[in-house]
Amino acid sequence: MSVKEKQYRRLVIKTFHINQVTMGGQTKIENQKLSITMPNFDKKMSNYEQIKDIQLEIIEPKKHDRWTNSIMDIIPISTKVLGNLGEGTTHTLTGVYVMLTGVDEAGQQVAEFGSSEGTLKEKLVLNKAGTPSEGDYIISFNVTLKEKQGTNRAAILQAHRCCDDFIQEIRNLLKKADSRSYTEKHEFYDRNNPSGKKVAIVKQVAGQGAMYDNQLLSKEPSGMEGGRSIIDMANVPIILSPNEYRDGALRAMT
Repeated sequence: MSVKEKQYRRLVIKTFHINQVTMGGQTKIENQKLSITMPNFDKKMSNYEQIKDIQLEIIEPKKHDRWTNSIMDIIPISTKVLGNLGEGTTHTLTGVYVMLTGVDEAGQQVAEFGSSEGTLKEKLVLNKAGTPSEGDYIISFNVTLKEKQGTNRAAILQAHRCCDDFIQEIRNLLKKADSRSYTEKHEFYDRNNPSGKKVAIVKQVAGQGAMYDNQLLSKEPSGMEGGRSIIDMANVPIILSPNEYRDGALRAMT
């Protein structure tokens, strides 16, 4: 006698598509347009003693023939509206990603080894899972660290946290988005079929040095706050549910 499949946690992801990204006097999401600003965020700079400066730019679709400093991360803009990672409701923006790049004030690229500075179209593979498409906007968040901090793990973590603070301002607005005005809605369940095959996917992640790190189970999808570094956990194996993985429980900082 077969045993019926059981459904456990339910995850709902609602997407809100962005057609245009502009610089403005305040951060806001309205009529499929995202406006971002830097002056208000500058007040938080005093929290990051290893950061010298930040340059914020908007890269329009298909305009990738431009210089980039070493790419530290490509980050989706998603937020928890209800529940914890892997369950409840998540809002996410499509049509836009944040790109974190870094260099120190002496010109040393932020990297452990093999930095990725150069022409963006040659350094970023588009149209892949986890990367922008040709038609997406990219918000370039370029961090200039103080001299000789380009390979300092503590300084690089400050760059990630600073960028996460910037994204959080957008997340806070996205939490309040009208849940009925979504572009797409997807539902996922963690399931258990006792009579089915037992399947585990093993993913090897980096856990060494300044640039080879992964953040796990933060408060926000692909976030920093509340998460733990795989390095600080001594690279022990971690079990994630399919929905936790879908919901951004693993942030690859490589």
